[in-house]
Amino acid sequence: MPRYLVTGCAGFIGSTLVEALLAEGCEVVGVDSFNDYYPPALKEAAIAPARSHPDFTLTACDLAQSLPAEALDGVEGIFHLAGRPGVRASWGASFRAYVDDNVLGTHRVVEQAASRGIRLVLASSSSIYGDALAYPTPEETLPAPVSPYGVTKLAAEQLAAAQHRNAGLDFVALRYFSIYGPRQRPDMAFSRIIAALVDESAFEVYGTGDQSRDFTYVGDAVAATVNAMREAPSGAVYNVGAGSEATLRQAIAVIEELSGLAVEVRGGEPAAGDVRRTFADTTKIRADLGWEPRVSLRVGLAAMLDAAGVPDRATQAVPRAR
Repeated sequence: MPRYLVTGCAGFIGSTLVEALLAEGCEVVGVDSFNDYYPPALKEAAIAPARSHPDFTLTACDLAQSLPAEALDGVEGIFHLAGRPGVRASWGASFRAYVDDNVLGTHRVVEQAASRGIRLVLASSSSIYGDALAYPTPEETLPAPVSPYGVTKLAAEQLAAAQHRNAGLDFVALRYFSIYGPRQRPDMAFSRIIAALVDESAFEVYGTGDQSRDFTYVGDAVAATVNAMREAPSGAVYNVGAGSEATLRQAIAVIEELSGLAVEVRGGEPAAGDVRRTFADTTKIRADLGWEPRVSLRVGLAAMLDAAGVPDRATQAVPRAR
């Protein structure tokens, strides 16, 4: 029975990964700081199912400050998903928190993994590409982040790469593209759209809504993450994306069709650091790991609506009064 450490275990992707590992019969040690980037109660709810599992152990700690040695005992792999997310919040005085969580915390994890000979899968981000020069964007594209958040995620990758070159760290970096699904963070677009439907309030679009993203379902991302731990060569870097793209307006239209409800959209200013487009070239991960995204945007959004208690009314006409 393999034993894994999952940092950021109470987050959106982390809690989904923990449940997948436990379902496979793995032992899981979870680490999370339960910081206040979004309400800690949501994180407590996300990790609650795992806490009752006999093969799960939870350690609450801030990785920028410490990583208890006992959390690493018997661990054969670390999934490092902990970090401070969000492009828009990473500017100004908040940047210090991003350095603490994404750089200092990662530094501690990669040093411990290297010194103990533990394999590491690192969660990176498509934000390191910025406004890429090629679409779909391959891993060989020169990183050019346009937000402080993207800068810290690139720094995290480089810390792992430095330990790989100098201390033999066995690591894989995964660049996630716009992960969505049940438990998605409340500050992310799809969660805010669905909350607006439930609350009968307006959804504020940052910019025109014509920005496009490679929206990737969380279950597909978790499958790629597990595959990377078990099969990827050391030092590899992979895009994890659906390999397709949709604009925010197109996604809103799908949500309206599925729910039978109109989304009240309110225009807002473009957010600093938001890129125009993301579109992953997934040729490498498909070839190396045999991974394929399986969940379409429509199916994934239906799962989010169902989790939020919004009934599927796809057969009803959707009013277009905006």
